[in-house]
Amino acid sequence: SPCTLHITWKELLLTVETPKPYISSSNLNPREGTETVILSCDPDTQDVSYLWWINGQSLPISHKLQLSENNRTLSLFGVTKDTAGPYECEMKNPGSSSHSDPVTLNLLPKLKQPGENRILILDNGTRNDTGPYECEIWGQVGSTPSDPVTLDVLYGPHIPSIFAPFPYYRSGEKLYLYCFADSNPPAEYSWTINGKFLKSGQDLFIREITTKHSGIYGCSARNSATGSSSSTSKTIKVSGPCHGHLAGSHSW
Repeated sequence: SPCTLHITWKELLLTVETPKPYISSSNLNPREGTETVILSCDPDTQDVSYLWWINGQSLPISHKLQLSENNRTLSLFGVTKDTAGPYECEMKNPGSSSHSDPVTLNLLPKLKQPGENRILILDNGTRNDTGPYECEIWGQVGSTPSDPVTLDVLYGPHIPSIFAPFPYYRSGEKLYLYCFADSNPPAEYSWTINGKFLKSGQDLFIREITTKHSGIYGCSARNSATGSSSSTSKTIKVSGPCHGHLAGSHSW
C-alpha cells in the first residue's frame, strides 16, 4: 500500500536584538524659556517602536512636548528647568528592547528684557565721548556683556598755536618754529611767510636766518576727515649783525 508521509512544520520565531539607542540633540545648550530643541532616538531602525522617559517617568501630556508620528523624535518648545531632562529613549520589538543613556540639557540663563536702556543717545558728541562702549544684559543668574564698540569722534582742527623761542633774531642764528592744533585725526600743516608758501610739515627750521626772513609766519592746519581748516600767524623780526645789541644774545 502506498506510504503516506506526514510532515509537521513548526513555526520558527526569529528574534532580532535591537541596537543600543542614543539620543541626538539639535541644541544641548538652549536659552531658558525661549529656544526649541529637537531630540531624536537613533539609529533610525525599521520594525521597532520608540518610547521616551523624562526623569525616569513617561512623558506627561503637555503643549511643550510633541512627538513625531513614529515617536522617534521629540520636540521641546521653550525649554525650562522642568523639561530639561534627563531624557531616555527605548527601542523595542516583540522579542527585544534596549535603553539609551540619559541626556540632560544645559540651560543658559534667561535674558532680561533690555527695556528703555537699550538705546544710548549722545547729544552733541564731543571728543570726551571717544572710547570703547559696551552694553550689558542682566538676567536672573548673571549678566551677558557685549563686545566693545569704539566710538571715534572726529573734530577740529582748533586754532593752531605757533611755538617760537624768541620774537627777535640776529642774522646767522637758527630759527625753529613749531605748530600744533588739536584735531582728530591729526591735522596736516603748512607754513607761509608773508602769504607765500614755504613748506609742509608741523615744524619749520632755518639754519641761518637773514634779514630777508623777517616777516609774518603763518601756520595752517587742515583736517582731511572733517574738511575743516584753521590758521594763525606770528611776526618774526631779524636784525643785521650791526644791530645785534637790539636783539640781545640767544644761546642754543
